[in-house]
Amino acid sequence: MIPESLESISASAFVGLDEHLDLRQRSNLIELDRHLHAMWSLGKNFILGWHPTGDGIELLVVHHYAIADYAIGEPDVPAPTRDTHEFVMRMLTGSRRFGPHQLATAARLFGCEPRRLKLRQPLNGSDAESQIVDRLVQRYSVSFVPDRAVALFDIVGFSLLSPFEQMTQLNSLSHSLNSAHSKMLTKRMNINFTRSSTGDGFYIWNRDLGPRANTQLYHFMHLALADNAIARSKANGRTVPELRAGFHIGSCYEFYQAEGLNPTMHSDIVGDVTIELARMIERALPGQILVGEFQSVTVPDEFGKPQPVGIDSIAFIEIAQQNLSQLNGLELAGDAIESIKCYLTGRALPDGTFSIRKLALHDKHGLTRNVFNAKINIYRIGGTPILLGIEDRSLRGDELMTPTVQDIETGRPAH
Repeated sequence: MIPESLESISASAFVGLDEHLDLRQRSNLIELDRHLHAMWSLGKNFILGWHPTGDGIELLVVHHYAIADYAIGEPDVPAPTRDTHEFVMRMLTGSRRFGPHQLATAARLFGCEPRRLKLRQPLNGSDAESQIVDRLVQRYSVSFVPDRAVALFDIVGFSLLSPFEQMTQLNSLSHSLNSAHSKMLTKRMNINFTRSSTGDGFYIWNRDLGPRANTQLYHFMHLALADNAIARSKANGRTVPELRAGFHIGSCYEFYQAEGLNPTMHSDIVGDVTIELARMIERALPGQILVGEFQSVTVPDEFGKPQPVGIDSIAFIEIAQQNLSQLNGLELAGDAIESIKCYLTGRALPDGTFSIRKLALHDKHGLTRNVFNAKINIYRIGGTPILLGIEDRSLRGDELMTPTVQDIETGRPAH
């Protein structure tokens, strides 16, 4: 049974591209989505890939558990070879459009036959149409993202609040996120953000990928925290949350959960990046901003496949600082931003510069991970500065965080 609302759900794939399609093409793709929905079988199957044919499309449809047999090694399943594992992970990364040979190889691996579907009219091969087909297919599949930036906003003391206060504080946080998004749009920084609830906060990520998308998410976090800080200064009672925040870049799986008889409109994520953030935030202090230690970031090439570039946590923050001038002039509580400084904290050096101090964070599972303490100072014309995060000296001697033996020496100017 196909719900009558499927056409409206399918329409989300056309956003930004529908001006390139005529009515017949649009009708053709909506009909394709009906077939994809049937093959998805209420979440039983994943549609792993597609390839255009002379009169329609060829699709690779596999049981959802079949991918897990090759993506991870279960105790009762023979361990996949490195080549097989890498082949499957490449299929889950980037575009779902494959060549006929790659699609046939995957079909043999999963022990199935590609399904050929005749459409009302053949696909025309345009970029806009291919992007829409890719979006439709990915809604019925799972994707692996090697490097995605994610921010985590966590409400301090959430479990101690009354249900009404919990609702009020979550709503206040949602407003701060929406306000930050609105302000960025005025600077033509169209962050394509989405969120996932953690119960006492939100994971936030940018649907777009790459260094530019990641730095914009970091700036988005600045503005959301600033809006929250302003609201807290004006609030009476416990209506506005006290926050702690984390930012990290890492791998994750992106998927669309089943909601009733359809996959949801917006994706969800789970993976190393969300696990790391959850462990980081457990040990974060009220008001603190932590940045995880990541070694590199990838950018998608023209085919959507990841290509490595050399950016670590420190270089990322330096790049973010260079781009912050884009936010100058934005108004916060009626006062325009004069400048913003974001940096990782450390100890003062004799020459007036500061080192960057890496912290070893020990979690309840006995695992240790390295993090950095971040500060954001927002200076406003005619208004008092908004100082986000906590100072490095507040961490010294704290039992929750133990500094590593050496600071990371940098020559950056004093903040």
